[in-house]
Amino acid sequence: MRYSYVSHLECPKCDLIYRKDEVHHLCECGSPLLVRYDLEALGRDIKPDALVEREQNLWRYHEWLPVEDTANVVSLGEGMTPLVPMAKLGKEIGLFHLYMKDEGMVPSGSFKARGAAVGISKAKELGVEEIAMPTNGNAGAAWSLYAARAGIKATIVMPVDAPEITRRECVVAGANLHLIDGLISDAGKTVAQAVKDFGLYDASTLKEPYRIEGKKTMGLELAEQMNWAMPNVILYPTGGGVGLIGIYKALLELKEMGWIEGNLPRLVAVQSTGCAPIVQAWQDKKSSSDYWENSETQAFGINVPKAIGDFLVLDAIYQTNGCAVAIDDQTMLKELHTIAQIEGAFICPEGAAAFAAARELKNKAWIGEEETVVVLNTGQGIKYPDTVESHPPVLKKGEPLTRP
Repeated sequence: MRYSYVSHLECPKCDLIYRKDEVHHLCECGSPLLVRYDLEALGRDIKPDALVEREQNLWRYHEWLPVEDTANVVSLGEGMTPLVPMAKLGKEIGLFHLYMKDEGMVPSGSFKARGAAVGISKAKELGVEEIAMPTNGNAGAAWSLYAARAGIKATIVMPVDAPEITRRECVVAGANLHLIDGLISDAGKTVAQAVKDFGLYDASTLKEPYRIEGKKTMGLELAEQMNWAMPNVILYPTGGGVGLIGIYKALLELKEMGWIEGNLPRLVAVQSTGCAPIVQAWQDKKSSSDYWENSETQAFGINVPKAIGDFLVLDAIYQTNGCAVAIDDQTMLKELHTIAQIEGAFICPEGAAAFAAARELKNKAWIGEEETVVVLNTGQGIKYPDTVESHPPVLKKGEPLTRP
């Protein structure tokens, strides 16, 4: 039995084909490349019941992943995150089939572990010795840790005001960390120059084809967890948009194989009002976004002024009759507190924005109360301690408690 059914790389813009066993980044036309598989053979050889006894991590879907030799798999047990019913919150909002796919339950505390696991594993298979990437924090942390496990060096550049815990994760993993007084777009320019100067492997978002394959497993898991029946709506916090693109790619592959049927879920890209290039492009019915000037939001993971894969995000939204929603920071943080107090889940601000978007879309009747809705929480709230203020009273020794 083949471990992987990877076939080739393909440009979604100009359809150029690239070999799977060579290092590639962007297409010569400037577009990100997508990994393609022999889905006909995969669908013939593998049936859903073959997954039942497999290990409970994302490598259970190894046939849909680009790593061809198990010796190159770099794993910390990532994947198979819980699909949590949010009954009390759903009742409050008026959504009676509301679920959270909780990506805070993976190594490094965010969904970025998925892309790092597959991206680093394929880099190892291709003989890469050092990666370089810009990051808003969580991706750099994850890729640093997985690179360390693989014996690959990592150079990371992040904005100086990125969450400090992610900076510490990079440092403890031995990465070559640099901070920049600017945004992730500025970090990207610095990395691009370093790649050119030192011949490093560019692991920037969508500048290598394999991060998306790791993120794709969120879609594969969700389909399996729902017994190959689809929700009506999936809401995803969107910065670079790789997760949303990956989920869409996974569902298209499953549909081509005949594992799922009917309409795909309506995909919703959730951004911040302080950085909403995808939302603006969707409202304007454009196929790509414009650079968002002076972007700022406490949902740091979605503070991406211009995504290289914006056209892929927008295509996924258009093709599924989805939409794009921007949430302000005050509303997002209020939702974060509400979810913790009602459901006992301390989620990240990006995830809170996605729940706030679900609330808004229900109020506008874009989502019906009986529809099945899945919200992606992309990380742990404890990685963003500055989003929550804590000023409890300090008791003197022997002083009794008072009741609020």
